[in-house]
Amino acid sequence: EEAYELSSATSAMPEICGRICPQDRLCEGNCVIEKGFNSVTIGTVERYINDTAFEMGWVQPPRPSRERPGSVGIIGAGPAGYSVAFELRRKGWQVDVYDRYDRVGGLLMYGIPGFKLEKDVVQRRADLLEQAGVRFHLNCDVGTPGHPGFAELRQRHDAIFIGTGVYKARALQVPGVGLPGVVPALRYLTASNRKSLGDQVPEFDDGSLNAAGKHVVVIGGGDTAMDCVRTAVRQGALSVKCLYRRDKENMPGSMREVKHAEEEGVEFVWLSAPEAFLGDERVEAVRAIRMRLGAPDSTGRQSPEIVPDSGFRLPADLVIAALGFDPEDHLAMFGEPELKVSRWGTITIDWSTMQTNLEGVFAGGDIVRGASLVVWGVRDGRDAAAAMHDFLLNRTAGRDALAAAA
Repeated sequence: EEAYELSSATSAMPEICGRICPQDRLCEGNCVIEKGFNSVTIGTVERYINDTAFEMGWVQPPRPSRERPGSVGIIGAGPAGYSVAFELRRKGWQVDVYDRYDRVGGLLMYGIPGFKLEKDVVQRRADLLEQAGVRFHLNCDVGTPGHPGFAELRQRHDAIFIGTGVYKARALQVPGVGLPGVVPALRYLTASNRKSLGDQVPEFDDGSLNAAGKHVVVIGGGDTAMDCVRTAVRQGALSVKCLYRRDKENMPGSMREVKHAEEEGVEFVWLSAPEAFLGDERVEAVRAIRMRLGAPDSTGRQSPEIVPDSGFRLPADLVIAALGFDPEDHLAMFGEPELKVSRWGTITIDWSTMQTNLEGVFAGGDIVRGASLVVWGVRDGRDAAAAMHDFLLNRTAGRDALAAAA
């Protein structure tokens, strides 16, 4: 029980981070103990401690010692938004969470496959917050017709947190990208997760987002690409290939995930990139070309270069593009032209306060950092909640003073 209390002291979802964080390049990768015998299995330990805590009934909803009158609106029910809700509800603030999806969790629910993160593990966290008095407004796409606007939420609440994440797939710029059978990774993974949750998914049932009996090619080398190839294996694909323009040593994803994929029969086609997608009515093949690593770029990473006259062809009935994610147009989404964003489309904040250029509006997670890790979303949520707590104390104290004077 002591171990659980320590593990959960700085994280609102330690058992989730224990399941999905790439420990091989984070904590375990930096562990200096027992290097000759592999590192302490920090992720497995974290998962076991907190799963045991749930089984034993030690995990209880946040119960504030006093209720506070200030109200907080959180846009996005993913890791960052969840972390803010958890921390602020624990301090007694009134919390409302708005999310476009029909379930709590964001990418935890719909982007990460169930074999890595069981969906009941995500749901039990949502249930805890509901039991604590957090109000979830699901199927609520802020700023769109029929839903509350951003200005309305600012009027309704004393402070706002934006934790919407990044969902817009980076586009492939090659001929044939519009052929049926060439799909973005998140669309593919969402269909698979919805099917496993018991939802009606016509695109899965008709085969357009189902890898069963197909030759599958996944483009990309990050953790999302690994989720796609391993999902395709489980759906019964005839073959699964991962096309990546750099070599194995320069892959951005978790090496543990790559190892699992190789063990499951995924074939990696290193130092290769798509040139075109071929087919008449739908995709039938990928025309690819060999790459080599040239001079380092501004980050010190070697840039891939095309090897002349090295083209080759891979059969493909389903091509999944997993090149990463960019922010959506939040000016259009929220209808708030004053909200300052970077040239990459991420929301700009003061990192010392986690506040945007708009008073009382805070942000964190992927919508600030760009596509990143769940653990950073949890950390940003914790830091933002601390700053919002101070802001709310000052705001409500000022309001009470004015009321008393009146």
